[in-house]
Amino acid sequence: MTAQCPCKHLHPNKERSAEEATRLIHRLNRIEGQIRGLKGMVEKQAYCIDILTQAAAASAALHAFSRELLDSHIRSCVASDLRAGRDETVDELLDTLRKFMK
Repeated sequence: MTAQCPCKHLHPNKERSAEEATRLIHRLNRIEGQIRGLKGMVEKQAYCIDILTQAAAASAALHAFSRELLDSHIRSCVASDLRAGRDETVDELLDTLRKFMK
């Protein structure tokens, strides 16, 4: 499966193994289900704390997805760029980490 790499100015596409793509898609499907569940809870006028608890779980799941993708990015794109002498990738990674830590 071919997907856009976050570092698109350096890598037009990012080849992911079928296993990695499947794992990421499964995570996103679960997150999507959690978001639909939140919407349903609001529509059914569920108790605020119950909705907030589910929102925290969805947020944690999205962060776990992002951490997995970032790990893959560092091990593949960043490592490859550094071996090829493209040091500007470090700046891109630092910018990404700053966004991550907001």
